[in-house]
Amino acid sequence: MMEPILSVEDLSVRISGLHILQGVSFAVAPTGVTVLLGRNGVGKTTTLRAIVGLTPPAGEVRGTIRMGAQSLLARPTHRLVRGGLGYVPEDRCVFAGLTVAENLRLAERRGTTPAYDKVFALFPELDRRGRQRAGSLSGGQQQMLAIGRVLLNDNRLLLVDEPTKGLAPKVVTEVAEVLERVAESVPVLLVEQNLAVVRRLAKDAVVLAAGKVAWTGDARELLLETALTKSLLGVGSAEVSH
Repeated sequence: MMEPILSVEDLSVRISGLHILQGVSFAVAPTGVTVLLGRNGVGKTTTLRAIVGLTPPAGEVRGTIRMGAQSLLARPTHRLVRGGLGYVPEDRCVFAGLTVAENLRLAERRGTTPAYDKVFALFPELDRRGRQRAGSLSGGQQQMLAIGRVLLNDNRLLLVDEPTKGLAPKVVTEVAEVLERVAESVPVLLVEQNLAVVRRLAKDAVVLAAGKVAWTGDARELLLETALTKSLLGVGSAEVSH
């Protein structure tokens, strides 16, 4: 069995007195997509933010997070990113007042050659709209920019938080196609509510409930277990099969 690219053990996070994560443990395979599932508010985004070192300063994080042999906890975010941890946040976080080209340029890492050819092959629209202000892009285009920005650099692991949230169905398909291609070369830990996207992309699944891991295993097996999916995620078989 291959060593995981990421291992999370007994992760607990408290923010503003709330015990959001309570002893969460899971592993991310070194290939393909591992999906982190759960109802709203169970701690999925909190988990990603803890991994990448973005828990609020007043928050308390305990446990172990390792990427390969390297411990990630207590290391500043910029060092984690330089070490190959890519993060696409839920709210996209593009710089609205800057152009597309300027947003991409800000993501370049010193001492490396940015992979513009790869990014523009995946997202030709970003090349065409280089001079356009990011704030005037559609939601789908902003999401492409947020993903493209991360892909400019070499990554050992990508954390992607709800990339299809609020997007039109056609754009959801485009984003899923890109993530499918990306996952051929870089492992991905994905938070995603759209179960059709999960069915298409995910190999492994981790389900959070009430701040703890409620289920881990093969993602397709989970989606086939209608009663289990309904109890863990609050969705019925019609939503799973679409």
